[in-house]
Amino acid sequence: MVLLVLLIAWPVGLLVWADGKIQHTEALSGASNTPGTTYLIAGSDSRADGTIPDGTEGQRTDSIMLLQQPASGPAALISLPRDTYVEIPGHGGNKLNAAYALGGAPLLVQTVEHLTGLTVDHYVQIGMGGVQQVVDAVGGVELCLDYNVSDPESMLEWTAGCHIADGPTALAFSRMRKQDPKGDIGRAERQRQVVGAVVKKVATPATLLNPADQVKLLDAGTGALVVDTDTGIVDLGRMALAFRAATGPNGIVGTPPVANLNYRPGRIGSAVLLDQDKAPTFFQRMRDGQLTAADVTP
Repeated sequence: MVLLVLLIAWPVGLLVWADGKIQHTEALSGASNTPGTTYLIAGSDSRADGTIPDGTEGQRTDSIMLLQQPASGPAALISLPRDTYVEIPGHGGNKLNAAYALGGAPLLVQTVEHLTGLTVDHYVQIGMGGVQQVVDAVGGVELCLDYNVSDPESMLEWTAGCHIADGPTALAFSRMRKQDPKGDIGRAERQRQVVGAVVKKVATPATLLNPADQVKLLDAGTGALVVDTDTGIVDLGRMALAFRAATGPNGIVGTPPVANLNYRPGRIGSAVLLDQDKAPTFFQRMRDGQLTAADVTP
């Protein structure tokens, strides 16, 4: 009986403890719901924690991903390039990551909703320091890149092939852009690879069944995340399952159709222009669980 009580009480107590550690912020717009469940995952490049001592001030969104769990059909994980040219409500045309700099999470959510037609149900933000903490908490992850990199800006030193990366290396792997032949698109691919590797590592029995690893991982994860006021630990668990489905053999991963990787509308330098004819249909199909591998840019 005592053993049974402990087996029940431990996971319940762990969830209650973790739920109380989650940081919250105002983010959601209150727009009418759209079908399925939509998660907006933003990677913040704030230097406030000293993780990246490069002299950069302020805070932007270094990565932006939409995770859609439709009512039926495959889950989809879609990277929105941070330089995507968008209309920011109240501010006119600019790059997508400028929305966060101008108005924080609420304006980023509104801008993404305006771009995609999807209502964001859950907002999840992870800081740069959080990437290091979570990767180290799972004991490192295997990452692959088929060319050598020596990039002083991101501090990534990489020999072509697959290697076990610790937290700082995984962070640099996620940030590197200028030496990637595909630029922002290539970085989005590597960011998805890092998150997918973490989810895969978390799902192993060695992590799931080890109480010490459970506490370490939940402590690192909750400390790294900031979520909207309506999102709790159970919602994050559902997001992890949706992410695993999207990155699995039946999921859809990629970017929306792009018309121009070097669009120059003036004032903001080079931006990424989505295909204005194909993008609306793309996001409708994403919402309804009708996307196929042929619809996305890998």
